[in-house]
Amino acid sequence: MITLQFVRRNVTSSCCQQFKSATSMNIMSRSFMSTMSLSHPEEDSHFLLILGKPGGGKGTISGKILKDFSKFHHVSTGDLLRQHVREKTKIGKEAKCYMDEGRLVPDKLMIDLVMDDATPYIDEGKSLLLDGFPRTSEQAVALDKIVDVDLVINLDIPTETIVERIADRWIHPASGRIYSYSYNPPKENGVDDITGEELVQREDDKPDLVRRRLAQYEAVTSPLVDYYEEKGVLKTFHGTMSDIIYPEVRKWLHDKVPETEDD
Repeated sequence: MITLQFVRRNVTSSCCQQFKSATSMNIMSRSFMSTMSLSHPEEDSHFLLILGKPGGGKGTISGKILKDFSKFHHVSTGDLLRQHVREKTKIGKEAKCYMDEGRLVPDKLMIDLVMDDATPYIDEGKSLLLDGFPRTSEQAVALDKIVDVDLVINLDIPTETIVERIADRWIHPASGRIYSYSYNPPKENGVDDITGEELVQREDDKPDLVRRRLAQYEAVTSPLVDYYEEKGVLKTFHGTMSDIIYPEVRKWLHDKVPETEDD
């Protein structure tokens, strides 16, 4: 039996309200089809989530997993949200209303965004690598009503390692080129290789602000780590370098994912 879950949106803004009726049937239909697809999922399909502090190497580890385990499809909620907004889809227009008003996009809309992209791949028997959602235990509970996240990687990187890594980052504002004095330094100290213009450090890359941002992340996501740990699906990996951490991640995934998924 398929049970559809609906989350009531308390919307007072006329901007967001105008899209509610226009998208409601579309969202219900997609949620229904998504749930149908997952009522009998492929036996070898998995739903993998990577947790970790900003700047902690999630992108690097994700890239390595996608290279070694070819059946994983990468679902980045940040990229999907920007794409829908850019293409002015119904989901994108509704999401943009919340974003323009400085409000968080509702969990239900974010889940619908994920499933809109993921369902075709699930139907093909693909596994999913979720990136950027859920971010809180409340979102995890909501997501669990639609899919079963059965693998969670938690990257535990020391705060000071991340502070040093991010604080070492300097950019060329006009082009967006990024330099790091520890692994990708400019040819000449303090200036862009191409234009010779001055490099700057973003305000939110400064050590004090990085520490504050990491502390906020820790406070919000700590219950999320506990949630998946209690489910028995989470594995924490400690370290400071992705190249050292990843072999352990790969070994763990080998024990969970069929060998045939690995190139």
